[in-house]
Amino acid sequence: MNQPFTVTTITTNELGISIFLDINFEVQQRGGLFLTEQIASKNFRIRKSDIGYTTDFHLSGDATFIIIQKGSLKIELQNGDFKIFSSGDFFIAKDNLPSTIVFDNKIHGHKASVIGNEVLQAIHIKL
Repeated sequence: MNQPFTVTTITTNELGISIFLDINFEVQQRGGLFLTEQIASKNFRIRKSDIGYTTDFHLSGDATFIIIQKGSLKIELQNGDFKIFSSGDFFIAKDNLPSTIVFDNKIHGHKASVIGNEVLQAIHIKL
């Protein structure tokens, strides 16, 4: 039961292109719990987005741990890869560019859209 906690993450590769990457967080048993080490956070927000909400390609800015409470969110990369996150799912968005690369919404970033027939409700925790 002492297996790592795997979190899907939107990050950037060495060219500044957004990619999906699974990141493992090691856990330790403490009594009947399996916990990761503390992960520092800055703040959290509660989000709602209407059915049909969509964005253009963008970067995450600050790293954010997102927990979907209700509804479904599709995250799509420039190469057409996508993942759908629904109630109970979570992910980290932390794709960003070094200051030497200028953002181009035809090359960089990811886009998000609420899919299905339910309003999206999520918690954003800034890391």
